[in-house]
Amino acid sequence: MEDGDGNGWVHLPDGSRRWGVYGAAGLLLYGVDMAGTGHVLLQHRAEWTHMGGMWGIPGGARNRDETPLEAAVREFREEIAGDLGGYTVVGVHKHDLAVWRYDTFLLSVPGLAPFTPGNDESIEVRWVPVAAAESLPLLPAFRTAWPGLLADLRRSAEAPRVLRGDPAGGE
Repeated sequence: MEDGDGNGWVHLPDGSRRWGVYGAAGLLLYGVDMAGTGHVLLQHRAEWTHMGGMWGIPGGARNRDETPLEAAVREFREEIAGDLGGYTVVGVHKHDLAVWRYDTFLLSVPGLAPFTPGNDESIEVRWVPVAAAESLPLLPAFRTAWPGLLADLRRSAEAPRVLRGDPAGGE
């Protein structure tokens, strides 16, 4: 994990806390295998991390000078080894808590490229069939967001909103 000015906890009015002084962001990659089955790339978080042992997506704190997409791509590249390559942003899910926000970018990728843990924050990184994702022990926030993310993925398959994968291009 690289140190950035966004690292730190934000305490919410309800007493909970969230990681990322300027909010946080992550990537949910979606690809289709040779049989036509949709998969999402999930990260099994290391036991030492916050809510370790659970599954979610690569992501983390946003720095002051980053767009949410830039932060999500940077975090992915810090946590995951492999070539992100070409992707298409097909949607964004914003979990906005007024004083803190998490942006999940839905990315369509060509095929199921091999990925492995890029640092010690992950036990495993795996392409999971969409239908099987809910059977894993998901991070509570990701489990709560999953129905909306799944609906967004389904909508994007029907009528994709194409924004090419250039993190410097903004949100």
